[in-house]
Amino acid sequence: NALPPCLLLALLLLPSALPAPPQERGLILNLDAGELCLQSAQCKSGCCHRGSGLSLARCAPKAAEFQECSPKSLYGVYYKCPCEGGLTCRADKTIVGSITNSDFGICQDPRGSGTSR
Repeated sequence: NALPPCLLLALLLLPSALPAPPQERGLILNLDAGELCLQSAQCKSGCCHRGSGLSLARCAPKAAEFQECSPKSLYGVYYKCPCEGGLTCRADKTIVGSITNSDFGICQDPRGSGTSR
């Protein structure tokens, strides 16, 4: 029982066309952690996460320092969330990893805290 292609396309395009007010929660935008999503723009946290290619994506908090992360993705759905503000995802980027969304790294503070630059 799948969504018709035109409805799926509308749901994917709607978040970028209709930004929600910051304090207002909707059915499609400004979703809380744990709610189903199709892309990260729908989530308050900015991360739409799925555990595997077969699982449903849900909004999740961004990765904290020393947690696994993904660099920003074109797809809008992550297997590992991007880092919280001020942190950098140190990952070995490859062409295949960029396409398959599998370039994972560790969130680090770029200002130091014992890491090499």
